[in-house]
This record gives sequence, C-alpha cells and structure tokens, in this order.
Amino acid sequence: MAKLDNETSRTFSEFLLLPNLTKKDCSSDKINLKTPLVRFTKKPSLSLNIPMVSAVMQAVSGPNLAIALAKQGGLSFIYCSQPIDEQAEMVNKVKRFKAGFVLSDSNIKEDDTLKDVVSLARTTGHTTMAVTEDGSPHGKLMGVLTSRDYRLEKCNLKDPVNKYMTPFSKTIHAIEGISLEEANDLIWAHKLNSLPIIDKKGNLKFFVFRKDYNQHKMNPSEMIDDEKRFIVGAGINTWDYKERVPALVDAGADILCIDSSDGYSEWQKDTIQYIKSKYNVPVGAGNVVSGDGFKYLADCGADFIKVGIGGGSICITREQKGIGRGQATSVMAVAKARDEYFRKTGTYIPICSDGGIVNDYHMVLALAMGADFIMLGRYFARFDESPSKKMKISGNFVKEYWGEGSNRARNWQRYGTSGNLTFEEGVDVYIPYAGKLSDNVNVSLSKIKSTMVNLGVNTINELQKNARITTVSSLSLREGGAHDVTVRENEYYPSP
Repeated sequence: MAKLDNETSRTFSEFLLLPNLTKKDCSSDKINLKTPLVRFTKKPSLSLNIPMVSAVMQAVSGPNLAIALAKQGGLSFIYCSQPIDEQAEMVNKVKRFKAGFVLSDSNIKEDDTLKDVVSLARTTGHTTMAVTEDGSPHGKLMGVLTSRDYRLEKCNLKDPVNKYMTPFSKTIHAIEGISLEEANDLIWAHKLNSLPIIDKKGNLKFFVFRKDYNQHKMNPSEMIDDEKRFIVGAGINTWDYKERVPALVDAGADILCIDSSDGYSEWQKDTIQYIKSKYNVPVGAGNVVSGDGFKYLADCGADFIKVGIGGGSICITREQKGIGRGQATSVMAVAKARDEYFRKTGTYIPICSDGGIVNDYHMVLALAMGADFIMLGRYFARFDESPSKKMKISGNFVKEYWGEGSNRARNWQRYGTSGNLTFEEGVDVYIPYAGKLSDNVNVSLSKIKSTMVNLGVNTINELQKNARITTVSSLSLREGGAHDVTVRENEYYPSP
C-alpha cells in the first residue's frame, strides 16, 4: 500500500501570526526587505530588494511588467511559452530600457529622410537619435536629432536628416571614461535631456539620459545591475533549453527559472547541469512540495527552488490529478529541508513560495514559514502593466487571466507533452482590474512592514527566526473580519 503522511495539508488561511514585543527601534521606516535570490555560502551574488517575483505566465510577465516591478525592487521572469526569438527580444527590451551608459539602438545617417526617422521611432519607441557616419551604433558621431528639432506637420518627410539635426560642432558631448556622476553633472549644467559619449576618435559609445537619473531618485530600491540596467529573469522549459538558453543569455537575462508543474524530475537535473556546464548564469528550479524534492534539486545545483503544486488561483492540478499539497504545509516542509541542508553543507539555497497567496497577510505568513521570496501570478495580472487585455464586463473593469495549464496557453512543454493537452490543469478567467503596479505594491509592502513591526522584527531573516504562528478555526476566521454590524459605505461620510 502507499506510504501515508499523516500531517494535515494546510493553507495559509488556516494560520495567524502572534504578536511579539515591539521595541522602540522597530518601525516601518527601518524595515529591510532585502532577501537572497540565489544560493550562497557567505554572501549571495544576487538579492531582491523586495521579496516579490512575478510568475512565468503569459498573462503576467511581459516586458512592461518586468520594468515596473524592477523599479520597485522585485524581479520578473519573462514567460517562455512563446518563440525563442520573441522571448529574447522581450528580455532585451527590459535591459535596454534603463541604464547609466546606454548603447544607442536608434541610429541614422545624415542623408536618411524624416520618413526614415518616423519609421525608426515607431520601431524603437525612441525619439532621440544618434546621427552617425554609417548609421551604426558605434559609427563616427555627426550629430543628434530629437523630436524637438522638427515638426512633422510642417516638414517634408523627404527632407534629409542633416537639415534638422544638431551638428556635432554644436553638440555637447563627453569623452569615454567619464563617470556617471560627472555625466549627470554635465546634463544638469547644460540643461540637456541626453549626453552622447564618444571615444577619442569621435566614434559614438553611449548615451546618458536625464530621465534615468530622475527614475533612480524616484525609485531608490530598483533592481539594477552594475551597468545601471534593470535586472530581469527568463523562464525556460526542459525541452528546448539547449536552443533557448543561449538566446536568453545573449539577450541579457540575469537569471533563469525552469517553468514546470512538477520539478522533482530527472528532466530538471539534465537542464540544470547543462546550464551549469555551459553558462555563468544562475537557474532556479521546481516546483516541489517536500523535503525530498528540495534535496534532489539542491544536489543538482539549483540556485533557488520554487515551492507549490496546485495552489494557484487558476490551477486545477489537484482536482484533475490528485497531486499537490497545501501551500503552508509545503513551504514549512521545504524550509525545514533547506535549513537542514544549510547546516550540513554550509550552502544556503533560497526557496520561493509559488501560489496560494489570496490576501496580503499571506505574504507575511509565507515569509515567516521560511520562504525567502514569493512568486505571484493573479496579484500582478490585475495591473495595467500585465500583458493581458483590460475589459469592461457588467459595468466593472476586469483583466483576462489564464493558467499555463489551460488550452489557451498552449504550453505543452510545461506538462511534458509536444501536442495538444488531453486535459487541462488550468482555467481561463477574469479578475478585477486594480490599476498601476506601483500603487498596489506600495500598499502591500506597507502591510508587510506594519505586520513585521507587530512581530518585533526588522528583517526577513529575523521574521523567520522569531515569528510565532497559530492555527485558526473557521469561526475565528469569521471573527477576524467585520461581523454582526452593518458596514457604512464611504458616501455616508461627510466630505473633509
């Protein structure tokens, strides 16, 4: 007969946190939410500034959401259920979006026409263009053209670029080797929007943009690399990784994540070991729900491990196949194995709680139970920046959301097949539209910090060590919300 695990499979909603003593030095403005993203022995080479990553899903992790989340200090994994070149281009778009020293991807020649300029602007989305001798990113700089130099309604589209551009002789520029701080000082001193950087031979090397400085000041927690570019992840599968990984690495992916409904497999071992033998890029694996699964992927070389099967709001794996485990129980079991692995080997491997987050306080519970960070799908799919459509149904705005296990996603490789799914493990739904990512994430982070203050902790590490949790009954859950009263709507309150 089958082996029986007598531990009850529990969800986050079956627990509450018990308050600890809040000391005077514990306040929301002192909370540090930085958390390791990859395995380490002394210090992680890559950490998150907030413990949030977005799910490897078509309806969630596109380039716009990746940029918006990186600004807040989190990370997106661009979805892999698409052609390799399209995924690589999404990754590259994120890496190009912001940098201290930006490689120019909008370049023209003096004898090109305004029609060429308009076409290039539509392709790149950029209106500041370098005019180089040969039209290449590193050609001799002849001048700069911006949208302020011409008015389309007044100009002839057949006119050459050199009729409108600011020539090199009048272009304020800097020589390669200048520091970013010095470049920004020049921008401010001369009231510029951009500053071209050239080498000693006059060849274009980079641009520095005023907007990048402003963005950093507005988002001090943003996730950026050594070149001031946004950090971005990419999902991969265990089928075409030998073709997909090189393209993603070339595009600039900082970290990879194997997207699979069940990570406790030899397919993941092969994928991890191939990547480790060929590339210097970290790779996460999963999903698992047990200590055995964690140890297997840890020994394979996974840099972080995802936890959770069947807990997502659009996942129906448990009811279709009877496989899975309550998310709270899964996280605690894997965290226990993670801590034991650390004691035995000296290597700490972060774990990611993936799925089962319904309320914001579930985020704190997941972290307290041992997760180093959380992966969210439905949460991020509600926002303006997600790739799905915003619609109006019955007078309410909603966004489309579908699981990678649904037929709509057509993500055969995630489930180990190369043709149509014979049955679905995900559904296609609508979810309430929630507005901008930044507004919602700030509210959620405020709740996390406020809860941590009640628990008397300033870091996630302290939270994991000192938090106390208790199981709750269904009646105590009811007691926890407004009850036995009539709640007044906002319109009853007088205007301030």
